[in-house]
Amino acid sequence: MREEILRLGGRRGQRIFNELERAADAYRRDHDREASRILRPLRDELPDAPSIRELLGLVQYRLGNYPAAIKELDAFVELSGSAEQHPVLMDCNRAQKKWRRVEQLWLELGEASPSSELVTEGRIVMAGSLADQGRMTDALSLLRRRTDGYKNPKPHHLRLWYALADLEERAGNLSAARALFDRVRRNEAGFADVAERLAALA
Repeated sequence: MREEILRLGGRRGQRIFNELERAADAYRRDHDREASRILRPLRDELPDAPSIRELLGLVQYRLGNYPAAIKELDAFVELSGSAEQHPVLMDCNRAQKKWRRVEQLWLELGEASPSSELVTEGRIVMAGSLADQGRMTDALSLLRRRTDGYKNPKPHHLRLWYALADLEERAGNLSAARALFDRVRRNEAGFADVAERLAALA
């Protein structure tokens, strides 16, 4: 990141990088509005810096400013060629009911074939998008095909099981939902509100 900013910023590079670090620290502390205030002038000063566009997009996403987040993350993708933020970009478009764009990004994510964690996050968003459109059978099918065979599940596997459990419950498949919520609880008792969700299905 530092090399990128120094290269693009020239003599202004070190100052811009210091400000970017300050914004990143605010983001890590969940001070999203502060981060946004720092980042907007940096974006205007150095619009071709992928790291600035990426962080500002993530900040806008957390603030719920989905059109602004889409603008910044689309710019990040164009500048970097990276699919790293595709799951977030998918979720922004899902919030805007841009179903075709969500599907397009999901296909791009599959073609890029990044880490299994990123693909799993994209899969969860895609399934949620299908469910939002009333395509519950398709949503369930998309998640069910990736739920088994993990002896040492990682956090993204737990998120997948939780998402599927939620969809199973919404579809009226209460025993399947109960089993999945219980699987999450047995691996991480404090995961989200899994204990409450499981108790409600008892």
